[in-house]
Amino acid sequence: MSKRILVVDDEPDAVELVAFNLKAAGFDVISAEDGESALSKASHFVPDLIVLDVMLPAVDGLEVCKILRRDPATSSLPIIMLTAKAGEIDRVLGLELGADDYVTKPFSPRELVLRIKNLLSRRQTPDKKIDHFQFSELVIDVPRHLVMVDNKKVDLTPTEFKLLTVLAERRGRVQSRERLLQDVWDYDSMIDTRTVDTHVRRLREKLDKAARFLDTVRGVGYRFSDD
Repeated sequence: MSKRILVVDDEPDAVELVAFNLKAAGFDVISAEDGESALSKASHFVPDLIVLDVMLPAVDGLEVCKILRRDPATSSLPIIMLTAKAGEIDRVLGLELGADDYVTKPFSPRELVLRIKNLLSRRQTPDKKIDHFQFSELVIDVPRHLVMVDNKKVDLTPTEFKLLTVLAERRGRVQSRERLLQDVWDYDSMIDTRTVDTHVRRLREKLDKAARFLDTVRGVGYRFSDD
């Protein structure tokens, strides 16, 4: 079955361009032109991924992202935000509110399709020998895409889950921000490394007391420590 993508943008030409390229790549596409209809369609159709423009009438993309992340039915949906090239603050806010990735306008449709494929692949079971980790109160079940702290489920986005899994697999070894960008986000060129910092901060908030396993190595990156 084809993956379903919800494209949210109030510019018809942008929606048409994105939809054309996604359909050519084998995806089913539904669209929304404002925040309210985006929330309605996300709830009704439950897409596999949402491409969400920041600049929307009435309810903007940042607010839509916040609402989606608060709703258990849509809290783990992958979200790629579209931001204006100069809108650095929008990118940071989007990541803090739970977006998995962002693409700046004007963008290459080919790049967007690649980002979508990479993000969707994070929901699939990784080909790893070790697929279950337990560190005291923290349990990571890779095949079930499940994280628990003190026997309570922790809702993570696909990117947050992959970030935690990569760090756990490499526990005890420092991972630079650049290495994490390559291995978690599949970026092959330097971008703003604050993407990593923002996701680690959100991950720590969700893990509560289990956040103690995530060490910051000043000036370098992060390390999973199970000492």
